[in-house]
Amino acid sequence: MKKLLIIEDDPIIANIYRSLFEKENYKVEVAADGQSGFYKIHEQRPDVVLLDLMLPIISGVDILKKIRAQRAFSGLPVVVFTNAFLPDMVQDAMKAGARHVYNKSTLAPRDITQAVHDALFTPENKQKTESTTMTKNGSQENGASLTPADLCRDFLQSAPELLSGVRTVLQVLVKADDEGSRTTQLNELYRRVHSITGGAGLGGLRTISHFAAALEALLKELYDKPKNITASTLRTIAHSVDFLGVLFNSNREAQENKPLGILVVDDEVLSRKAVVLALEKGDLKPVAVSDPAIALTLVGDNQFDLIVLDVDMPGMTGFDLCAKLRAMPNYKSTPVVFVTSLSDFDNRAKSMMSGGNDFIAKPFLFTELNVKVLTYVLKSRMQAAKTTA
Repeated sequence: MKKLLIIEDDPIIANIYRSLFEKENYKVEVAADGQSGFYKIHEQRPDVVLLDLMLPIISGVDILKKIRAQRAFSGLPVVVFTNAFLPDMVQDAMKAGARHVYNKSTLAPRDITQAVHDALFTPENKQKTESTTMTKNGSQENGASLTPADLCRDFLQSAPELLSGVRTVLQVLVKADDEGSRTTQLNELYRRVHSITGGAGLGGLRTISHFAAALEALLKELYDKPKNITASTLRTIAHSVDFLGVLFNSNREAQENKPLGILVVDDEVLSRKAVVLALEKGDLKPVAVSDPAIALTLVGDNQFDLIVLDVDMPGMTGFDLCAKLRAMPNYKSTPVVFVTSLSDFDNRAKSMMSGGNDFIAKPFLFTELNVKVLTYVLKSRMQAAKTTA
């Protein structure tokens, strides 16, 4: 009997996979945080490890680095399954020695079990093992009891309670008046959103899972760097939590696979590159231009889902450009987010008066920009779907 260690802090996901692998005749141990997982690797000497990346105390990437530095575990098969929103973290996991990295939200549980099986067994005995283990233990029959439809139903039934818990923690966070209290509540909020990310992913609710993963990444960054907690980031979190409620109450079965079209208009090279890099880290593919006149030509020939604008640009301000966009039939309701160093009250007011939806002051957090962009784009698409339905 092969020994499997699952390092996953979400108890629901951990128990689902424990059950699946025990039916596949594995001896399964579970660790709920990175530190205990690291210790159990040494104590239990598992044959294979199933590892999440977003873990408390020690991250999955750090666990990989630590065990790969030890000769005894240099060849230990480690399969990463994660909802980590930032591609850099996935790349870091591969560089640190992960055998494979899989996204929880895009693969069914049966795919993950097969990935672990493939990582553990060599090609020459794989066919033999599959015939004796997969058939003997009836994985097809047992897997049928954990179909994506079942997992989706279970998650949606628990969604109101999950969302209520998130909102309660958020209220306490907003009222916290010292750094210690804020970081405590941020950690609790992160854990609850992390659970939503995983549960939605298991149920095949990719839109909810993807959005929750973005919010999870922002909360994790603020927890690691509490000095970045500002009125802006708190507003973004509150807005995002409200939108989670909208996603829960929408037609959650419908998945939007169309790539997001985002236009960035900023005449300052470094600033424009920063916005583009921030969006790319969120796995978005923006189009960036420096000239507002070129932007007008582009929007005339293409339909973008969202536009990011600077304010102070030569020839035409961001406010003027936004007003022109609002005069175009196809862009009357397209979300516009201003990202600018001109963050005083007057400019904030002008951004709203010109038709802008939101405002982020430079310097900005990459994760905050990603959360804002996803919120507005997904909300806009949902409204458009209702209009055409």
